[in-house]
Amino acid sequence: MLSTPDIAIRLVLAAVLGGVIGFDRERHTWAAGLRTHMLVCLGAALAMIVSAFAFTDILQLWPRTVLDPSRIAAQVISGIGFLGAGTIMFMHRENVIRGLTTAAGLWTVAAIGLAAGGGMYVAAGIATAIAWMILAALKPLERRFALRKALPRIKIGFADRASLADVEALLIGRGLPASRIVTRRIPEDGDEVTIEFARGFDRVKLGYLADALRGLPGAQSVSLDVALRGS
Repeated sequence: MLSTPDIAIRLVLAAVLGGVIGFDRERHTWAAGLRTHMLVCLGAALAMIVSAFAFTDILQLWPRTVLDPSRIAAQVISGIGFLGAGTIMFMHRENVIRGLTTAAGLWTVAAIGLAAGGGMYVAAGIATAIAWMILAALKPLERRFALRKALPRIKIGFADRASLADVEALLIGRGLPASRIVTRRIPEDGDEVTIEFARGFDRVKLGYLADALRGLPGAQSVSLDVALRGS
């Protein structure tokens, strides 16, 4: 059985390492932040300690008994998926899925906790450093790459049904060919029309077009894609 100081070291180390990963999520105000990551890592470390050392008394009473110390640890890896799924949110208005990175971070933190609980301090520390670099250091590079991939687009919110004929007529009248026009019905909030243009589209014309689209019948809001600001 582990000594009390050794148990304390493993649990405290797991909480600290989980906090390192959770700090990046916290400053981006994601659903799973600092405390969530610390608790997941701490819980995983405790589960590993229980799995590996809590049944030594049974082995002494029944020497022929065979226990697998990896069974509880395996359930941690499987069970963390439920918590990770809770951080994944489908943004209906934007038609995108958010929270996948946070869910993957929780899964990684659980594995780090298992390593700390199993006494693999070096592995836990190296994994924490790599995970932090992926989450924090690579974020600007990922954002820059995403901005380069983004296509110029305008979103128009209508109070009721959108008239694609009016939208197309305005584009043709201004000689601005669109690569794609998508209409989406938002329950209790009218239609949303997204107009995408080819990469390299003149942004000055895009601004004038946005002003003109405000005059369409039923148009309540017109917005340019925020990704255009950074490229």
